[in-house]
Amino acid sequence: MGSTTPAIRNGAGTEQGTRRRGAVVAALMLAMALAALDSTVVSTAVPQIVGDLGGFSVFSWLFSGYLLAVTVTLPVYGKLSDTFGRKPVLVVGAAVFLLGSLLCAVAWNMGALIAFRIVQGLGGGALQGTVQTLAADLYPLAERPKIQSKLSTVWAVSAVAGPGLGGVLATYADWRWIFLVNLPIGAAALWLIVRHLHEPEREAPARARVDWPGALAVFACGGVLLTALVQGGVAWPWLSAPSLALFGTGLALAAVVVGVERRAAEPIIPGWVWRRRTIAAVNLALGALGLLMVAPAVFLPTYAQSVLGLAPVAAGFVLSVWTLSWPLSAALSQHVYRRIGFRDTALLGIGLAALILCAFPFLPYPGSWWQPTLLMLLLGGALGLFQLPLIVGVQSTVGWAERGTTTASVLFCRQTGQTMGASLFGAVANGVLAARLGGAGDLDSVTGALDAGTAPEATRRAIAEAVHAVYLGAAGAAALAFLVLLLVAPRRFPVRDE
Repeated sequence: MGSTTPAIRNGAGTEQGTRRRGAVVAALMLAMALAALDSTVVSTAVPQIVGDLGGFSVFSWLFSGYLLAVTVTLPVYGKLSDTFGRKPVLVVGAAVFLLGSLLCAVAWNMGALIAFRIVQGLGGGALQGTVQTLAADLYPLAERPKIQSKLSTVWAVSAVAGPGLGGVLATYADWRWIFLVNLPIGAAALWLIVRHLHEPEREAPARARVDWPGALAVFACGGVLLTALVQGGVAWPWLSAPSLALFGTGLALAAVVVGVERRAAEPIIPGWVWRRRTIAAVNLALGALGLLMVAPAVFLPTYAQSVLGLAPVAAGFVLSVWTLSWPLSAALSQHVYRRIGFRDTALLGIGLAALILCAFPFLPYPGSWWQPTLLMLLLGGALGLFQLPLIVGVQSTVGWAERGTTTASVLFCRQTGQTMGASLFGAVANGVLAARLGGAGDLDSVTGALDAGTAPEATRRAIAEAVHAVYLGAAGAAALAFLVLLLVAPRRFPVRDE
């Protein structure tokens, strides 16, 4: 395999090569917008979808099914992109995503819609992982923050605009347009990729061997364990028979994955992903990032509405400000890590994040809207200093033939951390509420009572304490990431010459 090389042939000259690269970057930004929007745009249209199709008891699988499919396919697509190249994987993934979008738009009941959302997720895994890998292929290390900051901005704008766009389409058009709008955007991205992305010739093995048994085992193991985490404490109690059966099956499948991957010539999850200190440390640190991100993303809107008394739009603003400071901080982080290194910049960012998260429980009750808004603005800035140096740094320690697998592994760990965080912090919040309210109630039922105007002041205080406990847990996750980087990651990442 070749070493790190740009994924664009210059063609007739540097100017034409620059135009080609610009066209591919535009395609990557469109693909990233598709993946980012689809995780948020459906949320505000749920009432219309349920009213049309029914299935209220299982509508949460519109999100869980998509998340599961994206997460468990990331390692598979990463390995395939290292074996066959980025372009075919991205083209196939985008086509599958668009097929899933079209099928979602014609779904006739909730079961069909959930199944087609899973099809979307099967393509979404290729979009997320391959876009990030190509971003590193396109730019040398010195210029890599440019593309990463662009992708971060796309993700931030999509996170803010997604719920509003979904609500507008569901209210003034039809919820099916939420999926139909993907088609022209995806078609434009596909056209740009097919026309302008030309990967350089590489020495390929005489016969590319794909570890399909390993891919199936990873998919099955990840699907079972993530389902147990997503549904545990929601669809059934944690210590119930379904929960224990899923965790037991997942652990058994994990043993199967280890056995299959050890014997495979080209494993989907190669052992070097965890044997190399730099990659292992970044995997664990970004897993902790996924864990701590759940605290503001899931619980802050509830806090803003139930404790501060804000309207839904204002509550969304309190959360969204971190999507403004995060990409800005990420873009500026290059000036820091060029002076003190990738690891120390990430340590600075996650250390600040831990302090900011610890400050949240000290906010006065009930407080004012600007106080959590200021903390979220600072938190976004701290996490921008943390995440981008780690992604740029770890991608720079491997060559072309290992970059897809490496990128997929860190994204997989971040996604898994988010899934674990939703389950863990949900249990923490419900436990605090039960203790404060005499052993009864959970966050969903209590906030529902608040919306109906029937809950006393004590309930609002209980919600505040529950969210404070979640933020302390998130601060613990930040401290864990700090320790992992300090103790496991090398002070200087072993960056490869390009």
